Amino acid sequence: MHSVFEVLTTNRMKHVEMNRNIMENELNIDWSSLPFGYMPTDYNVRCYYRDGKWGEIEVSTSETIDLHIAATSLHYGQEIFEGLKAFRGKDGKVRVFRMEENAKRIANSARGLCMVPVPEKLFCEMVEKVIRLNARFIPPYGSGASLYIRPLEIGITPSVGVRSATEYCFIILVTPVGPYFKTGFKPTNICIMRQYDRVAPQGTGRFKTGGNYSAGMKSNEHAHELGYSSVLFLDPKEKKYLDECGPANFFAIKNGVYITPASDSILPSVTNNSIMQLCRDMGIEVQARHITVDELAHVQEAGACGTAAVISPINEIDDLDTGVKYKVATDGQPGPVSTELYHKLRAIQLGEEEDTHGWNTIIEGI
Repeated sequence: MHSVFEVLTTNRMKHVEMNRNIMENELNIDWSSLPFGYMPTDYNVRCYYRDGKWGEIEVSTSETIDLHIAATSLHYGQEIFEGLKAFRGKDGKVRVFRMEENAKRIANSARGLCMVPVPEKLFCEMVEKVIRLNARFIPPYGSGASLYIRPLEIGITPSVGVRSATEYCFIILVTPVGPYFKTGFKPTNICIMRQYDRVAPQGTGRFKTGGNYSAGMKSNEHAHELGYSSVLFLDPKEKKYLDECGPANFFAIKNGVYITPASDSILPSVTNNSIMQLCRDMGIEVQARHITVDELAHVQEAGACGTAAVISPINEIDDLDTGVKYKVATDGQPGPVSTELYHKLRAIQLGEEEDTHGWNTIIEGI
């Protein structure tokens, strides 16, 4: 015999499914004009860790969660997340880019914040399930848009003492998005401001947790007020080496070599790792190392890279403390290496070019 809750939930799911079928061809979305923002979709998927094990995958139509007011995620920052994308390819197939790497990274973040890691198999199963459930929201090929996938794990155990949760909720939501920057693949100006730190030395910088992003909001707002697209942070210990570029990894082309900062305070970027592999495929030397500020005077190209924008080329880097301006894009256009890498990675994601490294997972039948 089913409980009243189970009956109500089943009826609600049937009602949503009926509405979904009715609205199948009534989205009326201008896919090519989508912003990078949240749009409601049909379903999200959830899984709870209780009594020492992960439970069954649950499908929900609710955009909210029922969270205890003393949950560790609210009071002690036990919150981690990921970001990845699904693309409708040239051949009509749906591809998810490197989801296994995101599964590994969120597990690493969990360990870093004393949380229980989500098993890779469960992570990938839930990613595929939420894509299938929301297939009608996958933007068409050629629109420039994609289906953004946001996995999130939070500690839900009530606690007023500083301790790790014993229960966790893992959720994956999806939403169709357009380009992260409205200007598209065009160089922007960024700045260096030494009065702000993104993370502490040996802190949580290498983990994808909300605290790292909230710590950078003040500096980014300040940069935007001054007309810059982002802040190029310096290492929090010595203020000598380049760190992250806003919410993304930084890279540059120096004398034909791809250089990118290496540090325990930098989030390992799936996009940056992919770009480095493409460089090696193209015969371009790669160096992941400390990069000093004064090296910026000798780079021919520079950019920020990440899931949201793929590559955002940099026009000029202004050091607001010293007054030095590093002009990177001398003609105001993206450099040839950055351009080739951008289009090559996008082509792999969209099925326009052979996926020689097996990065894509094809979701069949949608």
